[in-house]
Amino acid sequence: MQSDTRETLKGIIAVNVATLAWATNMTIGRYVRGVIGPLTLTAARYVVAVILFTLLLRHVPPEERRPGRDLLPLLGMAVAGIVFFAPLLYFGLRYTTAVNGTLINGMGPLLTALFAAWLIREPYTGRQLIGAACAVVGVVVLITGGSLETIRTVGVNPGDLLIVAAATAWGLQSVASRRATRNRSPLSATILSLYMGLPFLIVAAILEQRVLPVTITPRLIGIVIYLGVVPAGLGYFLWNTGVKKLGAGGAMVFYNMLPVYGTILGVSLLGEQVGPAHAVGGALIIGGGLFSAYARRRAPRSASNRTRRSGGDAG
Repeated sequence: MQSDTRETLKGIIAVNVATLAWATNMTIGRYVRGVIGPLTLTAARYVVAVILFTLLLRHVPPEERRPGRDLLPLLGMAVAGIVFFAPLLYFGLRYTTAVNGTLINGMGPLLTALFAAWLIREPYTGRQLIGAACAVVGVVVLITGGSLETIRTVGVNPGDLLIVAAATAWGLQSVASRRATRNRSPLSATILSLYMGLPFLIVAAILEQRVLPVTITPRLIGIVIYLGVVPAGLGYFLWNTGVKKLGAGGAMVFYNMLPVYGTILGVSLLGEQVGPAHAVGGALIIGGGLFSAYARRRAPRSASNRTRRSGGDAG
């Protein structure tokens, strides 16, 4: 029992450090918005990540070093997760706050569950639907500042909409990842999708330099290395370690700490303001995510029980 408790504690620590690392990505993305273009930042960050992951690729079986029959889901991961997600995120952070960005991005797991139910027919319960509805209401409260009159008089912050688009891309990438990792490790799927998506980002970054040229400084180099190693590299490793120890549903419960960490960092490091709309919207997003995650944790047990009673194959 003590061993199980110790492993669970390690899993909880791992996923919390991962979400904290991802929250720093949001804060830094907002911080450097006037220094480097979003496409250039994304490409540079992933170049660092590719170097790091290529060193790890030597430890995966030879058959996992090539796409094989997983080419289409790997392409889906590359397009949604590499080419679109991070650029949309960094573009959004040019116009909205890191607090808004992390709160809205908290919808990612709920969108993943919705897309999984739609595209690959994964079960979706009524509790999860309620959780998703709460999160959507929370995003509306956040974007409108708690007043629909804001939309008519001021309009919607384009940065918030770009973050919503980024969360949508993350959800699609996650579904593609589920298909790709049926036959290979998450490490292999991540590396191969990076290889497929990075060339497009490099071309886009070169084109962006005509409009948003970057001045390279030691501080910027350090930031890029950090983003490539910690959020992209260490965050990925620790998240998968936590999933292994807690299960996907258990890990997703703690994914909802991302908005919490992002809010703390945005307020303490960037001096961003938090108002009633953030409190209400954030509570609905986080609460909806927790409600949905607990539903997912119970669903596999129920399905497993039904499988054992019927003598069916869980695979």
